[in-house]
Amino acid sequence: MRVVVDLNRCQGYAQCAFLAPDVFRMHGDEALLYTPRAGSEQRERLARAVAACPVQAILVDDGDRERSAPAGGGGAGGHGGGGR
Repeated sequence: MRVVVDLNRCQGYAQCAFLAPDVFRMHGDEALLYTPRAGSEQRERLARAVAACPVQAILVDDGDRERSAPAGGGGAGGHGGGGR
Protein backbone atom coordinates (compact mmCIF):
# COMPACT_ATOMS: atom_id res chain seq x y z
CA MET A 1 0.00 0.00 0.00
CA ARG A 2 1.20 3.48 -0.82
CA VAL A 3 1.02 6.15 1.89
CA VAL A 4 1.17 9.88 1.17
CA VAL A 5 0.95 12.69 3.72
CA ASP A 6 0.33 16.29 2.68
CA LEU A 7 2.96 17.84 4.93
CA ASN A 8 1.70 21.34 4.12
CA ARG A 9 -1.69 20.40 5.57
CA CYS A 10 -0.40 18.33 8.50
CA GLN A 11 -0.54 20.18 11.85
CA GLY A 12 1.39 17.79 14.11
CA TYR A 13 -1.46 16.26 16.12
CA ALA A 14 0.43 12.92 15.98
CA GLN A 15 -2.61 10.66 16.18
CA CYS A 16 -1.31 8.77 13.15
CA ALA A 17 1.94 7.99 14.99
CA PHE A 18 -0.08 6.71 17.92
CA LEU A 19 -2.45 4.60 15.77
CA ALA A 20 0.07 3.24 13.22
CA PRO A 21 3.54 3.51 14.83
CA ASP A 22 5.13 1.15 12.29
CA VAL A 23 4.27 3.63 9.51
CA PHE A 24 4.31 7.08 11.17
CA ARG A 25 6.59 8.60 13.77
CA MET A 26 7.31 12.03 15.10
CA HIS A 27 10.77 13.54 14.88
CA GLY A 28 10.85 16.19 17.56
CA ASP A 29 7.64 18.00 18.41
CA GLU A 30 6.43 18.84 14.92
CA ALA A 31 8.20 16.87 12.18
CA LEU A 32 6.41 13.77 10.89
CA LEU A 33 8.34 10.95 9.29
CA TYR A 34 6.50 8.15 7.56
CA THR A 35 7.10 5.07 5.47
CA PRO A 36 5.67 5.61 1.97
CA ARG A 37 5.09 1.86 1.47
CA ALA A 38 3.25 -0.25 4.02
CA GLY A 39 2.39 -3.92 4.01
CA SER A 40 -1.17 -5.17 3.91
CA GLU A 41 -0.85 -6.18 7.58
CA GLN A 42 -0.98 -2.41 8.33
CA ARG A 43 -4.33 -1.91 6.55
CA GLU A 44 -6.50 -1.66 9.67
CA ARG A 45 -4.09 0.59 11.56
CA LEU A 46 -3.72 2.85 8.51
CA ALA A 47 -7.50 3.09 8.12
CA ARG A 48 -7.75 4.24 11.74
CA ALA A 49 -4.95 6.77 11.26
CA VAL A 50 -6.61 8.15 8.12
CA ALA A 51 -9.96 8.48 9.89
CA ALA A 52 -8.35 10.14 12.92
CA CYS A 53 -6.58 12.90 10.98
CA PRO A 54 -8.40 16.18 11.77
CA VAL A 55 -6.92 17.95 8.74
CA GLN A 56 -7.32 15.07 6.27
CA ALA A 57 -3.62 15.04 5.45
CA ILE A 58 -3.19 11.27 4.91
CA LEU A 59 -3.91 9.37 1.71
CA VAL A 60 -3.57 5.59 1.41
CA ASP A 61 -3.71 3.85 -1.97
CA ASP A 62 -4.21 0.13 -1.41
CA GLY A 63 -4.28 -0.71 -5.13
CA ASP A 64 -8.05 -1.09 -5.38
CA ARG A 65 -9.03 2.34 -4.13
CA GLU A 66 -7.63 5.42 -2.49
CA ARG A 67 -8.67 6.18 1.06
CA SER A 68 -8.39 9.60 2.64
CA ALA A 69 -9.73 11.00 5.87
CA PRO A 70 -13.44 11.90 5.82
CA ALA A 71 -14.47 15.44 6.73
CA GLY A 72 -14.57 15.92 10.48
CA GLY A 73 -12.13 13.10 11.32
CA GLY A 74 -10.54 12.56 14.73
CA GLY A 75 -6.87 13.70 15.11
CA ALA A 76 -3.61 12.81 13.34
CA GLY A 77 -0.63 13.88 11.38
CA GLY A 78 2.54 15.62 12.14
CA HIS A 79 4.14 18.56 10.49
CA GLY A 80 7.15 19.23 8.34
CA GLY A 81 9.79 16.51 8.25
CA GLY A 82 8.88 14.75 5.05
CA GLY A 83 8.37 11.17 4.06
CA ARG A 84 11.00 8.59 4.60
